[in-house]
Amino acid sequence: MKIHYISENNSVLNHFLGQIRNVNVQNDSLRFRRNIERIGEIMAYELSKILPYKEIEIQTPLGIKKTTEIDTDLVLCPILRAGLPLHNGFLNYFDHAENSFVSACRYHPNHDDEFEIRVEYQAISDLNNKTVLLLDPMLATGQSIVAVHQKLVENASPTEIHVVVVIAAPEGIAYLEKNLPENCHLWVASLDEKLNEKNYIVPGLGDAGDLAYGSKL
Repeated sequence: MKIHYISENNSVLNHFLGQIRNVNVQNDSLRFRRNIERIGEIMAYELSKILPYKEIEIQTPLGIKKTTEIDTDLVLCPILRAGLPLHNGFLNYFDHAENSFVSACRYHPNHDDEFEIRVEYQAISDLNNKTVLLLDPMLATGQSIVAVHQKLVENASPTEIHVVVVIAAPEGIAYLEKNLPENCHLWVASLDEKLNEKNYIVPGLGDAGDLAYGSKL
């Protein structure tokens, strides 16, 4: 798996990353969603640099201009619900892309720290021979992303899959490396230190879904 870390150099990306972590800023849910969206736009731009392109000619009012355009069919697939603001950022840039939606959540059958991943709701378009961008702001254990990936390729053969996360833990990256195909790409805006005993990212930012849309039962 090819891993891309995109916040190693100073840029406005680090400004937005700081705001979604900051306890004095992140509780403004409108700003939190917008900052995740902005991060998505930056990550979409960086990812676009390695997509396949083809040469074209376009007619301007005064002549012909040779240029290039993306030469692959894109499908954006956020993991609900936390992935929606990130999806909006990518859709702002890849406005021609198709869209699929999948939910994945931690289920605690014994009401303790042990959990399994349940993939329940899905609205998946035709992924055959297309480039799929799997979007989730947080990569903790990696189990949700692997479970959704398995669901996506169950009855389809995408050309390529790019997993896009805002904040990642080393344990989650290691899990993806063991369980995803080598031709997958992983895009990480910020790499954090570790998971805690409850498998939450440290220092992280808290629960991205709750910060974006309010607490859940």
